[in-house]
Amino acid sequence: MGVALPPSADQDELWSGYFAAHYQGRTAAVAERIFANSGVRTRQAAVNPLTEDVSGWSTEQRMRRYQEEALPLGKEAVERALTSSGLDAADVGLFAVCSCTGYATPGLDILLARDLGMSPRTQRLFIGHMGCYAALPGIGAVSDYVTARDRPALLLCAELTSLHIQPPAARLETQQVVCHALFGDAAVAVVLRPEEQNQRGYAVREVAAVTDPTTADHMSWQVTDLGFRMGLSNRVPQVLARHVRPMVDDLLAGHGLTVADVDGWAVHPGGPRILDTVQRHLELPDSAMAASRDVLATYGNCSSPTVLLILDALRRRPEPPRRVLALAFGPGLTLYAVLLELS
Repeated sequence: MGVALPPSADQDELWSGYFAAHYQGRTAAVAERIFANSGVRTRQAAVNPLTEDVSGWSTEQRMRRYQEEALPLGKEAVERALTSSGLDAADVGLFAVCSCTGYATPGLDILLARDLGMSPRTQRLFIGHMGCYAALPGIGAVSDYVTARDRPALLLCAELTSLHIQPPAARLETQQVVCHALFGDAAVAVVLRPEEQNQRGYAVREVAAVTDPTTADHMSWQVTDLGFRMGLSNRVPQVLARHVRPMVDDLLAGHGLTVADVDGWAVHPGGPRILDTVQRHLELPDSAMAASRDVLATYGNCSSPTVLLILDALRRRPEPPRRVLALAFGPGLTLYAVLLELS
């Protein structure tokens, strides 16, 4: 794995130095409480509103800036992952990129493959508009390639949510306040390679998904003239409460396992209520959720890279967990899970 982060910003300073003036009257009081209860202490921002206000920028301006910022950030993450794995860029058979916060052609997959010296025969895959859970179907697609072709592959998740701050609103829009309070920027790259004897790392054992199309309007990501605008219903935790335990139990049962057999949990921190809901319905101790809550506090919700940041934190522990279940949630409303096992 390789992680790359833009400069950090303090949550309290973001509120007092920018967002407090972004909201007025009763809206400001509600927004301040949401910021205080977000579970976030610091976030990383390629475009920091304390020094540069992009809330009035057109989508065209934001997309140009996305290319300027995402390219070096993604390159740094990929180079770190390749160095850690001992591979050269030319060894990569498939290069997949997940991102929902910026679009251009040629995109990150083409430009980074060029700049890093990947082979002209390297296959590429761009996974867009899947939002916060994109890393897990990304791992699924990449691991399928590795298994079928017996060649290494690389997955990059890169998001710049700071580009999509929305203009001040005349009325209270709680969904936008929550988004402004939670989201941050990051890039994380992961190398997957064919399983070999005496090779240390996490093996991908299973990828599972559940989508509830009756709740498709609960989470959205709309392209507007002023950037991308997120819709986030407060009913998302209720939908998770219905689906998360049956999905987890079914996935684990297929491997003769139960929740008690999992010693590492990487749960996407869509917000404190999301983590509370998952913990309650899976009956997990506080220790099982510590890595997810720590990532939320330190990085915020970075969309697709976030669950990979948690995996990175788990694998760096003095005694890494033997069996990890990664869970992430996003538009659809969709739940994804990946079972990993230390080899």
